[in-house]
Amino acid sequence: MRPADLRDLSDTELREHIQTARRELFGLRFQHATAELENTAGLRRAKKEIARALTIQRERELNENG
Repeated sequence: MRPADLRDLSDTELREHIQTARRELFGLRFQHATAELENTAGLRRAKKEIARALTIQRERELNENG
């Protein structure tokens, strides 16, 4: 999901997106550990997705307190 799309989400939707992305990353890590994962680029993509969402969440926190 693009950063602009993440910024359009409400706070609740953003938290749900982060939880879903973390579950996906866990599943990918599990597949990688059991040698079932064919496309390892998904790990990197999932980590970046979580980082983007967490960055936007942090920006919102700073703007509220700012």
